[in-house]
Amino acid sequence: MDAFWTWLAQLPHAVLLQRSGTTYLLVNAAHIAALGMLIGSIVSLDLRLLGRFRTVPLAVLGPFLSRMAAWGLGLAVVTGFLLFSVRPAEYADNIAFLCKLGLVAVATLNAWAVHAGLRWRQALATDEASTGLRLQALCSIVLWLAAVIAGRWIGFL
Repeated sequence: MDAFWTWLAQLPHAVLLQRSGTTYLLVNAAHIAALGMLIGSIVSLDLRLLGRFRTVPLAVLGPFLSRMAAWGLGLAVVTGFLLFSVRPAEYADNIAFLCKLGLVAVATLNAWAVHAGLRWRQALATDEASTGLRLQALCSIVLWLAAVIAGRWIGFL
């Protein structure tokens, strides 16, 4: 596996990030902005599912915030990979990084399950979330915030 990490760290984009503090700064800032878009959208949607912001119809808010979260996740994955490639062996051995990846995976699966399920379509049609959907929203908030905490924890290990 060491050979793979060495190869990854020697790819042109990784070398550029290693050598250019400005480029690294901009990619890191883009990662943080993507996380802001993702977490802001997800938490807002989950709070609406939990009964907050009832003046805004879920049929209007839900699809918009879902798309914003998806774009935020996509950008976070791309920028996260770029940052990972700077020191892949170190990150691959970092328990906080591995926890973050696991939490993001579970949170993403939860989001997929919400949107693929009948409860989501019913909530959009009736403007009311079922108990099961509210439970998924609560789990979503916990999972995404735990992923952010794990991400912050990376630098301390």
